[in-house]
Amino acid sequence: MIRSFDYYEAARRLDIEFVSGRRYTYLDVPVSEVAAMRRSGSKGGFFNRRIRDRYAFIER
Repeated sequence: MIRSFDYYEAARRLDIEFVSGRRYTYLDVPVSEVAAMRRSGSKGGFFNRRIRDRYAFIER
């Protein structure tokens, strides 16, 4: 589901690229959420439970 992701701590911005090629920027994401996502065995599952529909986003 998720091809890659990058986090910009100073901006609290999470950039995600999905295997579909679609790219999104999620805004005001706490560093603790991203740290938990990095530790997660299923990035897609974590995203669906803890990021999607909880943070504002911009499609890029």
